[in-house]
Amino acid sequence: MGRMGRILLLRHGQSTWNAERRWQGWADPPLSEHGREQARGAAAALTGKGLEVVASSDLARARETADIIAAAIGAAEVIVEEGLRERNVGEWSGLTDVEIHARWPGMLDAWRAGELAVLPGGEGDINVRVVAGLDRLWDLSAGRAVVAVTHGGVIRGLERHLGIAPQSVGNVGGRWIEGGPGAWRAGDPVVLAATGSAPTTIL
Repeated sequence: MGRMGRILLLRHGQSTWNAERRWQGWADPPLSEHGREQARGAAAALTGKGLEVVASSDLARARETADIIAAAIGAAEVIVEEGLRERNVGEWSGLTDVEIHARWPGMLDAWRAGELAVLPGGEGDINVRVVAGLDRLWDLSAGRAVVAVTHGGVIRGLERHLGIAPQSVGNVGGRWIEGGPGAWRAGDPVVLAATGSAPTTIL
């Protein structure tokens, strides 16, 4: 296959809707102040780890997280990769779990059990576009390690696609993806949980 790529897929910091426990999808709320603190903690943890390229979904919560990381590690720019955008959750966007249970009884449980392929008005399998985005980042990185700020649904969906059980992904948590076009594989999970000025780091 030639050269190998290494991409750290990292979920964005807490958004204002995360704080309110609202489903987001393609909605575009900004980071909360706590989310900015998380992003700064993640940036400190990633400094000096050999990451040279920073990429991001096109949604604001990911872009802002990526901008903070890029400034910390000295990356010249943030590559915006639309393939890393969160799943479109359709009619559930902006709703809480309680509101979803009330309007679609049993459907949320079916979704979480993997028994429902598409949410009402939402997007089906996102892995074709996500993998295409990873392939483009592989092309652009020229062998350099990449941190790509994305979303929890993207990371969990890709884990399932790559044959491992999807994990719960907290804000500024994620997973290494290694390989290249046609041969991506799941690497180690990563936790970058900011606790004040001392982030807990598992890299």
